[in-house]
Amino acid sequence: MHKHLRLLSLLLLAKLISACDPVQQDSETSISVTDFTGTTVTLSKPATRIVALAPHLVENVYSAGAGDFLVGVVSHSDFPEQAKQLPIVGGYQKTNHERILELEPDLVLVWQSGNSHGSVELLRELGLTIYINQADNLEDVARTIRDIGNLAGTQEKAERTASSYLSIIEKVRSKYKEAKKVTSFYQVWNSPLQTINGNHIISNAIELCGGTNIYADEFAVAPIINIESIINRNPQAIIASGMSEARPEWLDEWKQWQSLQAVQKNNLFYVDPDHIQRHTIRLLDGINRICAQLDLARTRG
Repeated sequence: MHKHLRLLSLLLLAKLISACDPVQQDSETSISVTDFTGTTVTLSKPATRIVALAPHLVENVYSAGAGDFLVGVVSHSDFPEQAKQLPIVGGYQKTNHERILELEPDLVLVWQSGNSHGSVELLRELGLTIYINQADNLEDVARTIRDIGNLAGTQEKAERTASSYLSIIEKVRSKYKEAKKVTSFYQVWNSPLQTINGNHIISNAIELCGGTNIYADEFAVAPIINIESIINRNPQAIIASGMSEARPEWLDEWKQWQSLQAVQKNNLFYVDPDHIQRHTIRLLDGINRICAQLDLARTRG
């Protein structure tokens, strides 16, 4: 009962907002892009009030030159610095739909893997224009930035950023195309012991540097695995992330497993999670670090 009453109240609020600011759509001047679900997203004019429901999408809005149009973000949207000053409309587990409506956005950017389907559908029912993002490979970051630039009317800035990013990616790919492969285990967390499969953008980054993800063949995108499995696959390098820019203490727990090549050669590496787990142009910083670490592993045999 309470859920239905809340939805009714939200719908009434949406109608009041719409009545105060009617939109006339002109097909000849409208803007359209196709989001990551294959849905066509159409605006009658460039977006000037944007809500982004994931920290990486907030960063991508700034990269696309549309940061001045952001009116709402989620918790942990801490880059660039000015994003910290924006109204917060929710977090990983909960979205404040009422607050979003009050901000009157003409575009809401959502993350398919991070925002619940029910929450996104409610936003649609409230009449908001939704763009769904799901960057699963390195090239998808450029696509995201270009799409945001098109929707916000900042195409030139977005194109410069996207093209520069892709150019650097290609240079790295060319540099490590013939490099000796380094079998690698990427550790998301220690308890439970979690990694990523070959469909994840982090695996894409490791491969770019000449690494081979030992769990690329797993079905789940972020599988839970066990020590025995890692010992059997015996990676030459272990790369961890953690929750902050500081090296996680649990990385040294691997030293008790002396049979592992990564332990024998001291190839226990770490990357700032914001530079590898956020699907933004800061991936270039994470890639640079991973490439340097795998180069070190090669010199150690």
